[in-house]
Amino acid sequence: MGGRDRLAAGAFALLLLGGWEAGVRLGNIPPYLLPAPTAVLWALVRDFPLLAHHAGGTLAAFGVGLGLGVGAGLALAGVSFYLRPVGRALAPFLVGSQMVPVFAVAPLLVLWFGYGILPKAAVAATITFFPVTVNVLDGLRSVRPEILEFFQSLGAGEGKLLRIVRAPAAAPFFLSGLRVGGTLALVGATIGEWVGASRGLGYLMIRANAQLRMDLVFAAILLLTALGVALFGGVTLLERALPPRRGRLGTP
Repeated sequence: MGGRDRLAAGAFALLLLGGWEAGVRLGNIPPYLLPAPTAVLWALVRDFPLLAHHAGGTLAAFGVGLGLGVGAGLALAGVSFYLRPVGRALAPFLVGSQMVPVFAVAPLLVLWFGYGILPKAAVAATITFFPVTVNVLDGLRSVRPEILEFFQSLGAGEGKLLRIVRAPAAAPFFLSGLRVGGTLALVGATIGEWVGASRGLGYLMIRANAQLRMDLVFAAILLLTALGVALFGGVTLLERALPPRRGRLGTP
């Protein structure tokens, strides 16, 4: 994003927040219906220790779920690539797993695994593994045939091809899937906390909403948004730091 784009985005954000602030104050909207941006910012500052405590719970569930989802996605992509009949048989179940609403699964996970970290991590993992699987599989398939033939002519077996050709070609695809899946996993962990938890930003939102503390609800949303943007930006920077292998190894 260039300087003009950043300036335009900043101006639009200020205009939106200013309109929001003016609308709340001029319309005398009660804070339990819609708090002003200044009230949300003050709640973020005043209650930051409480928000940080619950953010730690959300990040813990997110981290476990992300690890499980990435591991499952890499394993499933490898199985689908090297065992094509198994991959074709699993494809409908892979797509179907994303058609089930998260809210329908989360209560069952809480019933099965209790109110600990595991149900929230399972929701996050369910959301993560699909984009990771699809992107890694595309990356493994992206290597040009002549590249494979060249290394095979030098005596490289499949293990070496995976290490020096396929894995580097699939790395940008993996990070692309991680950028999407990781951000959604944070949302998944929060949804799991809505259903049943004793700690986390989702749990804090439910509790604050019951107390008509909408300023705290919006502050939790703001913090969750900041965490998601930071995660998205971090993976994007990591992706840009990779050497440009796709053009040399993948399909043009």
